[in-house]
Amino acid sequence: MKIARLSDFADKTACPRLVVKVGSSLLVGKEGVRRGWLEGLVAEIAAAKARGQEVIVVSSGSIALGAARLGLEKGGRGSLADAQAAAAVGQIALSGLWADLLGAHGITAAQLLLTLEDLEDRRRYLNATATLTRLLDAGAVPVINENDSVATQEIRFGDNDRLAARVAQAAQASAVLLLSDVDGLFDRNPAEPGAVRLSEVRGVTAEIHAMATGGSSSGMGSGGMTSKLQAAEIAERAGIALAIASGLHDAPIARATEQGIGTLFLPKRKDAGRKAWLGGRLRLKGALVIDAGAARALGKGSSLLAAGIVSVEGEFQRGDAVAVRDEAGTVLAHGLAEYDALECARLMGHQSAEHAAILGYAPRSAVVHRDQMVVL
Repeated sequence: MKIARLSDFADKTACPRLVVKVGSSLLVGKEGVRRGWLEGLVAEIAAAKARGQEVIVVSSGSIALGAARLGLEKGGRGSLADAQAAAAVGQIALSGLWADLLGAHGITAAQLLLTLEDLEDRRRYLNATATLTRLLDAGAVPVINENDSVATQEIRFGDNDRLAARVAQAAQASAVLLLSDVDGLFDRNPAEPGAVRLSEVRGVTAEIHAMATGGSSSGMGSGGMTSKLQAAEIAERAGIALAIASGLHDAPIARATEQGIGTLFLPKRKDAGRKAWLGGRLRLKGALVIDAGAARALGKGSSLLAAGIVSVEGEFQRGDAVAVRDEAGTVLAHGLAEYDALECARLMGHQSAEHAAILGYAPRSAVVHRDQMVVL
């Protein structure tokens, strides 16, 4: 049974494994933790488990909590050092809060702190998958946050929307519910007169991206609508449904699922595990720009050959993830390079029969093999 509507998020058959993301602005208000609201949300999570669903929580809030305790300005986001210090203090409080509230329902909470590298590196990604699976099998609720105390700008997700989608992919979840400070995606800024909420989206397109606004309205979180659409793109490649719904109300999960208030993103396809991981990658080491003929070949399922490459960007090694773009700048695919950047630059535009003479050793047949590539 596939998810077809928001109500299916509360159905154990259609959605046996659910990821719920909670934003900073929902968990922490001007007076501190919104404990009463959070108690209601935890009761909803307990109810989901009681009806046979497994639940993973992706929770923001460590920086906001730590900044309040340390008296840091700008919510702890004035500098990377401030954010890391705030997270180090706040994460203790955040994990303790979830453990206490879930424990009141007889549920064991487990804490996982992840960085971008943990889910971009294939081996570490599989380790995260194994850990999540074992915790869920044991009946625990994993509570996940970005490891902001150690993450630098280069290895950060920067928002928990995309982290939630990647976690859902690693955990092979059925759906992701992003609880935010808006009711979903609107066709324009929801503050404008006549703005209409989209109840369902099948595939995130350029037109859908054009509807997004940049930042979080609370000023406390790091993710805006753009990051939520990027999360939807990651989820849809893995065959995972994703919804954006408001968490400003009491019992937000019931409000979304019973009243259908939110925007549901339905996947168009489901890539196999490795290709879903490739398609959802956020950090790429470089790019290969290809001509129209190579672009057509990729669309038919072919590997990328050097003859179709017109330029090489970035510094990457064999096995690194790269983007494949057309000459207009549209990203067509992600894949693992079979050659490093310097070799690609020497081979581009040349037929496979010429490669041995150019490089001086027996070459691989493709620059990016179709088995190591996902067409977007």
